[in-house]
Amino acid sequence: MSTLRVTAERLTIHPHDNADALELAQVGLYRAVVAKGQYRTGDWALYIPEGALLPDDLIAELGLTGRLAGSGRDRVKAVRLRGELSQGIVCVPAAVRDVDLATAHAEGRDFAGELGVTKWVPPIPVHMAGEVVAAPDLVPWIEIEDVKRYPALFEAGEPVVATEKIHGTACAFTLAGGEAFVSSKGFSAKRMAIRRDPANLYWRAVETHGVPEAAQRIAALLDVDRVAVFGEVYGRGVQDLAYGADGKSERPGYAVFDVAVSADGGSVRWLDADETARLLGEVGLPAVPRLYEGPFDTGALMELASGRETVSGSGAHLREGLVVRPAVERYSPVTGGRAIGKFVSPAYLTRKGGTEYE
Repeated sequence: MSTLRVTAERLTIHPHDNADALELAQVGLYRAVVAKGQYRTGDWALYIPEGALLPDDLIAELGLTGRLAGSGRDRVKAVRLRGELSQGIVCVPAAVRDVDLATAHAEGRDFAGELGVTKWVPPIPVHMAGEVVAAPDLVPWIEIEDVKRYPALFEAGEPVVATEKIHGTACAFTLAGGEAFVSSKGFSAKRMAIRRDPANLYWRAVETHGVPEAAQRIAALLDVDRVAVFGEVYGRGVQDLAYGADGKSERPGYAVFDVAVSADGGSVRWLDADETARLLGEVGLPAVPRLYEGPFDTGALMELASGRETVSGSGAHLREGLVVRPAVERYSPVTGGRAIGKFVSPAYLTRKGGTEYE
């Protein structure tokens, strides 16, 4: 999931081809359906992204009572309105009508707290949960931002690598000082590890796929003392998309999407895409499918994010999307962290009966 921020944005307005009373307000590369005439190109408004939970008073003010997602009808989710994909909410609530939104944008002001908007956190199913312990040496996974929200994340023509984004649950594994730590994305952010339990989904995945042994080999090959391996655990019973695997079996589906290392207490180094692929092949760990390598092209990558999955080899169902990174790892001043982003398939966002466990 992406970072939740409610920000002031300058709008570009486009016509809605299928509805006379509606228009599309563009923020970054996102488009949200708005009432016709409500805004003009150049106007400033707040943008509330997908995955936000809205308080009841704001829902009522925006006229969205009963129209949002989730059991509480309070979660912002992508929808199709008259055939157009609408992502997020564009609005100017009463609380900010006297605010200079252009200045707020320049200052990077986040209105989430002021409006009572919080981030939706998916529930944790029993088979993914477990007893947790403090793990200060564990390397946490990071939030991957949507390129549609941050279109300047990559330079046009910059060499990039795009891999398939698998809809499972992220598993963070760290080998540090000879000790193995296993965690979920959410727990790892708190530097908490899941105590070993053969019934736990994450532990089953790393042990049956030989991740601890592979991490030891990586440590020896690179002469480091801390190795973090990040993989997606997937299959039936994990999420609604199974990729032909069985997450309830002894050996769930598992594919690595990132590796990071450090030595002697130094800073964490994320391996370049080619180095990661080479090492995974050498130590025998499965990798997420690589779907593209070449110059960054927004349109081409947005198109490639859709289609059928390639993980199972049979195109069993739709594709979630892509994860894009530079061919050579670098810092991004746009996000203040790694230059890494995602493109998500519109069909995935609007599918029926989808699950979003973290």
